[in-house]
Amino acid sequence: MKKLQTQGVHHITLMGADRQTSIDFWEGVLGMPFVFEQPNLDVPEQNHLYFDPGDGRLITVFTNENNEPDPTPNPEGIGNLHHIAFSVSRATYTQVAKRLDERGIPHSGEKDRGFMDSIYFRDPLGQLYELASYKFEPPAGVTHTEVLLEAHKIRVAQNAYNITDEHLADAIEHLTEWTTESLSEDRSPKHPY
Repeated sequence: MKKLQTQGVHHITLMGADRQTSIDFWEGVLGMPFVFEQPNLDVPEQNHLYFDPGDGRLITVFTNENNEPDPTPNPEGIGNLHHIAFSVSRATYTQVAKRLDERGIPHSGEKDRGFMDSIYFRDPLGQLYELASYKFEPPAGVTHTEVLLEAHKIRVAQNAYNITDEHLADAIEHLTEWTTESLSEDRSPKHPY
C-alpha cells in the first residue's frame, strides 16, 4: 500500500454570504487580489470567487446573493474548522492590531507562540482567522518547517515546555552547518577577543 503524497495546499474553499461581503473582506481587509470568478459548477445558483493569499495558491469562496452575513462564531466542535492562519511580514504584523481597531474589528491582541507572533479575529461570517509572523528566517535552501522540526528536537532533548528563541537560533545554526560547506576544519564556537 502506498501513501497519497501531498505537495502543498492547492486551495481552501469557504461558504460565503453575498459576493460583495466576500470581496470586501478578502481583498478589502486582507489585501488578497480577486483573481478569478465563475459559477459554482456543482451548484449553479452559487458564484465561485478566487483570491490569491500571497503565495500563488488560492482561497475560494462560494457566494449567493440570497445569503445574509451572520457574524455568529462558527462551531468549534470535533471535525469543524477551528481557524485558518495567514502569514504576514513583520512590518505588516506590527500594524495588524491598529488596522483592525480602525475598522472596529475585535481581536485577541498580540500572542507570543514561541516561534511566531499572532493575532486572531473573526470575519463577517464568524470564522476565526489568525495573522501570523515567524520570529525567524530560515537559512537559504531551508524551509520554515525544517527549522521548526530541528527546534522541536532541541526542545524535546532539553525537556522544555515549548519552542523558544534559543531553540530556533540553535536550530538555524545546526541547519546552516549541515547545508552550507566551509573551508574551516573546525566550525565550533570561538572567542577571538
